[in-house]
Amino acid sequence: MPPKPTSLPLRALALLAAATLVVSACSSGGDKGATGGDAPPTTVAPRPSPLTGLILADGSVADRPVVVVKVDNSPEARPQAGLDNADVIIEEKVEGAITRFLAVFHAEDAELVGPVRSVRSTDAPIVSALGGVFAFAGGIPPFVSLARSAPVTVISEQTQPDAFKLRADRRRPFKTYASTERLRRLAGGRSQPPPRLFELLGEGEAFEPAGATPATHATVVFGGLTRSDWDYDPASRQWRRSTNGTPHMVEGRGQLSFTNVVIQRTPYRLTRFTDTSGTKVDEAVVVGSGDAVILSAGKQVAARWSKPSATAVTTYTDSAGAPIRLTPGRTWVALPSTAATITVR
Repeated sequence: MPPKPTSLPLRALALLAAATLVVSACSSGGDKGATGGDAPPTTVAPRPSPLTGLILADGSVADRPVVVVKVDNSPEARPQAGLDNADVIIEEKVEGAITRFLAVFHAEDAELVGPVRSVRSTDAPIVSALGGVFAFAGGIPPFVSLARSAPVTVISEQTQPDAFKLRADRRRPFKTYASTERLRRLAGGRSQPPPRLFELLGEGEAFEPAGATPATHATVVFGGLTRSDWDYDPASRQWRRSTNGTPHMVEGRGQLSFTNVVIQRTPYRLTRFTDTSGTKVDEAVVVGSGDAVILSAGKQVAARWSKPSATAVTTYTDSAGAPIRLTPGRTWVALPSTAATITVR
């Protein structure tokens, strides 16, 4: 899926900035009247998104907080809504071989995103690096407590049901949905913008980190119930997602596609908790370091990831220890276990 119209390529920046100056100059003139008149309208020059590197036509958007929504990915949850508006999606294994998504919204809002599901202990050290708003359906008290201890504004269906929409055409537990604009508005005072999550290439620069080789397909097996495939489309320069052999569609839209895919091998450990089926709940150990594979621009490169603390941003480096710079655009981060089967060709 190509970048959205509100995110523009870098070559458009100069033209938009010039237009902004013209509007500002025109609005500052005229008869102020006996009382001095109204203040001229404030215009904000275009700026790059801190998450994608794409130019935001309205530069003020860069300063708003992210909204992170926990979205289910069990077979009954698909097709999900709103995921094509997310700047970043982080996929984690929860229990058994089921995955869920942390969908990160910043440049654009989603009028409807979901189905929204419950928090896990993996989430707190991930959202702690993002700040902003973290929305989920609920969860057991220890996991909710971890989320509330993170530097985020928590909005949960358990305590704020009016913040969510229950769809009549879905059954529990797959009927909870949300509007990211409403979630951001309800959060009120927390206005810190997100940090830059990835090193990004400049205009005209090619994705050529040390050790990069051509690649057009990748498979990540989280377990018997979840396998993701990524196929590179050179026409759109996007990686298209399939799940369990079927194109992964967004409700009412097209197939999920992202500019970059980060496959981050992550240690998992069992918690002492079980879900309603009696399956032990997994926890990803995202603070630490390990191996990764990064897909971008029809290439793959082996990488090392490092996250020294819960509030630190995960960094990715090549075989020479240099930061890997991604192609500007939307990024998917998969967190398969260190024992997962991953093939790239």
